[in-house]
Amino acid sequence: MINSCSSMKIFALLWSVSTTLAFTASPGDCFSKKRVLSSQQSNQQHQDASDTSLAAISSRRLVLQTGIAAIAAATILGISLPSFASTSDLVESLSTSSSTTGTVDYKAVASDIAALIKQDPNKGPTMVRLAWHSCGTYDASDQTGGSSSGSIRFAKELAHGGNAGLALSAVAWLEPVYEKHAGLSHADLYTLAGVVAIHEMKGPVIQWKSGRIDALDDQGVTADGRLPNADSGPPLADPTDAKHVRQVFNRMGFNDQEIVALSGAHALGRCHENNSGYSGPWTPTPTTFNNAYYTLLTNLKWVPKDWSGPPQYVNGPTGQLMMLPTDVVLLQDKSFKKWVDVYAKDAQTFYDDFSKSFQKLEELGTSGLVATEWV
Repeated sequence: MINSCSSMKIFALLWSVSTTLAFTASPGDCFSKKRVLSSQQSNQQHQDASDTSLAAISSRRLVLQTGIAAIAAATILGISLPSFASTSDLVESLSTSSSTTGTVDYKAVASDIAALIKQDPNKGPTMVRLAWHSCGTYDASDQTGGSSSGSIRFAKELAHGGNAGLALSAVAWLEPVYEKHAGLSHADLYTLAGVVAIHEMKGPVIQWKSGRIDALDDQGVTADGRLPNADSGPPLADPTDAKHVRQVFNRMGFNDQEIVALSGAHALGRCHENNSGYSGPWTPTPTTFNNAYYTLLTNLKWVPKDWSGPPQYVNGPTGQLMMLPTDVVLLQDKSFKKWVDVYAKDAQTFYDDFSKSFQKLEELGTSGLVATEWV
């Protein structure tokens, strides 16, 4: 006669054996492969480190399968098991204490990202750009693109015009962080880098969720052209630019207010002629998150830059700052201009609205994410 305690020990053994067999039989569900990325822009090879943790969905399915296998084995052997309200309760009870899935310390990950920015503040804006572009391919109509798969690490997506320079900058900078933290996905890393960078540059703490699972290959990479252009139609700002901006952002599910709020990220960084063709910073404080983008946009006189590069604007006689046609069109379009004025006058409203919009951006195309403390 096997008592309750003994039966549970035997069941635990069966569970262990079943788990081992399941892992042996289904490695494809659990582990991703090392892949080498070749950047067309740099002709250098980048190692795409593998995600060696169990993906949450695969893990859950695997736990259920092994639990059922163990229950079946126990039944064949005539072992009496403790009673549970349902099979799912039993699986939940055992999987809760299972050590088959690694736990990522996201605060430690955020600390490592922050250290990179503290070492070189100019890395901050580029990390925001990486996070933005990893999400900005989303199309709500067919649920393609977005941040869910970390696809921007693949050479195919890095070769898109809007991603020029990211392979040798933010993607390369963050790879050692990825390698250091077992269980971390590139998709989570890139989006976390965005909110960490904003916070490090004196911006708000933006809620972030984890649980994105890296794609194993580049089959899900969307076609080039989903990110907004700096100019559309005739040279310089005109109604076609407003139409273009709305087409891009409406496709993702953003309204005019959210478009203007997200545009405030141009308070950070600068354009590099060798990447985009455009040149110069939007503000005199390119490593500080603030509402200066709106105050400068509304208070300075912006004139076309006299140069051989693509059409852009500079601030009158000094020419030290610049705006793109899609920036200046925010002043020309009445619906956009309304929100430019709001954010120019009220920094806190901008911080609040930007935080909501940026979180929405980073969660496009995802499901089953979990709110995660990172600071």
